[in-house]
Amino acid sequence: MNKLFIGLLSTVLVAATAPESWAQKAPTKAKPTAKPAPTSREAGVAKAVAAAKAPAAAKEAPPAGGKPRDFALPAKEEFTLDNGLKARLVPYGQVPKVTMMVAIQAGNVHEGPNEVAIADLLARLLQEGTATMSATQLAERVARMGGTLSISAGPDQTNLWASCLSEYAPEMATLLADVVLHPAMPASEVARLKTDLKRQMSLARSQPGVQARQKFTGALYGSHPYGRPLPTDAQIDALTLEQAQNFYKTQYGGQRTSVYVAGRFEAAPLRQAITAAWASFPKGPAPSIDVAKPVSKADVLTQDRPNAPQSTIVVGLPVIDPSHPDYIKLRVMNSLLGGSFGSRITRNIREDKGYTYSPYSYLDTKYRTSNWTQNADVTTADTYNSLREIMKEVELLQKTPPSADELKGIQNYEGGMFVLRNSNPGGIIGQLNTLDLHGLPETYLTEQVKNINAVTPQQVSETARKYVRPEAMTVVVVGDKKVIEPQIKKFQAERKKPM
Repeated sequence: MNKLFIGLLSTVLVAATAPESWAQKAPTKAKPTAKPAPTSREAGVAKAVAAAKAPAAAKEAPPAGGKPRDFALPAKEEFTLDNGLKARLVPYGQVPKVTMMVAIQAGNVHEGPNEVAIADLLARLLQEGTATMSATQLAERVARMGGTLSISAGPDQTNLWASCLSEYAPEMATLLADVVLHPAMPASEVARLKTDLKRQMSLARSQPGVQARQKFTGALYGSHPYGRPLPTDAQIDALTLEQAQNFYKTQYGGQRTSVYVAGRFEAAPLRQAITAAWASFPKGPAPSIDVAKPVSKADVLTQDRPNAPQSTIVVGLPVIDPSHPDYIKLRVMNSLLGGSFGSRITRNIREDKGYTYSPYSYLDTKYRTSNWTQNADVTTADTYNSLREIMKEVELLQKTPPSADELKGIQNYEGGMFVLRNSNPGGIIGQLNTLDLHGLPETYLTEQVKNINAVTPQQVSETARKYVRPEAMTVVVVGDKKVIEPQIKKFQAERKKPM
């Protein structure tokens, strides 16, 4: 819609709904032969029409952006206890609060085939109190510190996140150690926790995006834990307290644990609290993650959702992880292709074609492996068109480098987002944890903005050719089978031909 018309319409509507007292100026006294003075509504309309006819004022160009600066990692203190536990203390900001994270390298990847989701059950049990505190008492103590506490299991780690007022930093550090070292694991709560977990998994399984993602990761990772589907009710019902206790004994320990603190705190008492509280934690097993070996499969997989108004599409393949020298180039390429609101695929199938509202691509990164995917919920009738346009944009980028201006816009976006992610204590902790998990040097952070801006248009095309290959992509579509099946056949028939 024309911007001038929108402005005119807005002015008219505002004037039309304004009370009489909102008139721009009081009516002047009229001569006996003059027409009646216009009402405020008429005056507003006349003024809007006059403004529409007037030549548009020249718009000022936005100010030039500042020179990109590398991220400066705040000064931090690091120390390692005799049991192998590592601590990172980062003074940051002016707000009198502290954020903490305990990262334990014991996640879903460490589960056996007969104990899927045991890491999740154990994480929930940890929040049920300690040997000296009930769950209620634990929650009350955290609240008295002006804090929060959450515990969750992920693919590679179990994380405890906490925050509190600065004055309570040593006490919170001690409390987190108590939660991990002396968990109550009450048998009376297992049934309730499993019921909650089943409800959560059931809700997730009902989502078409989750359904598509499960098919995709299953095709890539097979029987590796990264490729396992969400646990069924029967699998969760079969989990026992004894399994949770055994997982704790065999997977938890100082060698697999890191404590991160960022915010305002007094270093000496906090360091002393961490050292004293965690000293008795057994060393436990050495860090170990079974490295997945994903495969590229040019398969088209579908799942029926009768009468669904949209098709959920996931298209992608395995790519490199952050330890690879090309990873920053891949991130920039992804952002330009489909990973930002101004990306090519978004402009194509959202802005130009109207097939979808919120398409996006991203790099799903785990330990020593990643996968690139383009995701979109598209109108069912445009399933084929959407797949065709996605592949078309990939191939176009492979053949023709982007312009310098287009690339610079993406680099500014990526650099800006990187800085924003590091603008709070939680972001700092997350970045440090990424370095530790993936074995990356600090230069990965401190030189990232420079490396983002060093990517050339030719390298973007080379990266697309090297890593995002349409002929090797797995395609998953969840939708109304009777409508999408003919479209899928058409896509498959044309897939081997140039788009």
